[in-house]
Amino acid sequence: MKILHITNHVEKIGNGIVNVAVDLACLQSQDGHDVAVASAGGGFETLLAQHNIKHFHLNQCRQPLNLIKAAWRFKEIIQQFQPDIVHAHMMTGVVLAGVLRKADNYHLVSTVHNEFQRSAVLMGLADRVIAVSQAVYDSMVRRGIPQNKLCVVANGTLGSPRHPSIQDYQPLPLHRPAITTVAGMYTRKGIAELITAFTKIAPNFPAAHLYLVGDGPDRSIFEAIVENIACGELRQRIHFEGFQPEPQRYMLASDIFVLASYCESFGLVLTEAREAGCAIVASDVDGIPETLDHRQAGILVPPKDSQTLANVLTQLLGDPVQLQYWQNRAKQNLERFKAARVHEETMNVYRELVKNYSTRTVMNTQEVLLIKTPTAPMR
Repeated sequence: MKILHITNHVEKIGNGIVNVAVDLACLQSQDGHDVAVASAGGGFETLLAQHNIKHFHLNQCRQPLNLIKAAWRFKEIIQQFQPDIVHAHMMTGVVLAGVLRKADNYHLVSTVHNEFQRSAVLMGLADRVIAVSQAVYDSMVRRGIPQNKLCVVANGTLGSPRHPSIQDYQPLPLHRPAITTVAGMYTRKGIAELITAFTKIAPNFPAAHLYLVGDGPDRSIFEAIVENIACGELRQRIHFEGFQPEPQRYMLASDIFVLASYCESFGLVLTEAREAGCAIVASDVDGIPETLDHRQAGILVPPKDSQTLANVLTQLLGDPVQLQYWQNRAKQNLERFKAARVHEETMNVYRELVKNYSTRTVMNTQEVLLIKTPTAPMR
């Protein structure tokens, strides 16, 4: 097949949507398909080139004049590459591909990564809509996307072509016990609640440290929270590490991994923390329970509840046996989070789409022939 992926960019900034799209493109190319990516570019262009993947520059910035240019550029890309499948991973891409498509030129697939965004309903413009979890599937049905368009391909990036295997990373020399999160610095990621929970338990566990790995627009808010509620000694135990290209090194050195999000379609980072052997504590929202095998691989807590989070952290830090139990549980049943499985299931979506179209085309052709073929006169 000739497959074109559309993303806003291919920057190496820890964006889960981009990571999944790059993984798919690389694995599809390895499998012998002709693959291209259209985006505003970024650090993954080198990796794409190494996998013989074409990159077309496409700036999808949502300014009126630029969108006109993007539409013109998208038409050029389609004419040049002539894809069988266009796979859009973000809203602007699916709108471009849906609105500008000529009848039956290509099949349009979209993946809903962030269903909590209002614009996610526009992903329904595609012929086939992939939900990254059952929770996302259910949400999109409630929002009016026809069920015959929807399917679930659960997310997974383990064994990604973007980075080495977990065994090839060297753990960082963190202060132990280490509690870590890897997340964008956004309010919806529950960073404030995690900081508050840590300040509640810190006096009882003077050796514990909190590592906040990631960057984003709300970082200054969280830094101000630390300044306001923590004394000097405690502030030194809360570390803002910024974006890290190899967060696995933090996970391997951590005892507990926390994702305190208010909403989360899947929580890809949890699969990486599980692979690293962290005990997992995460919010009981959206797709997170699926990512944690419905409480079998981690502890779920209510979102926006720093006291319950603090209670769970206290239990884990105060009981080495329980901590070891959850660290062992996290590493079980990880095969289903492999990028290779996501690749194969996605290819099945493509094949089904092409097959159904081919079947309809043959049937329509037969109907036309029956109509046009004159009936022999009766004798």
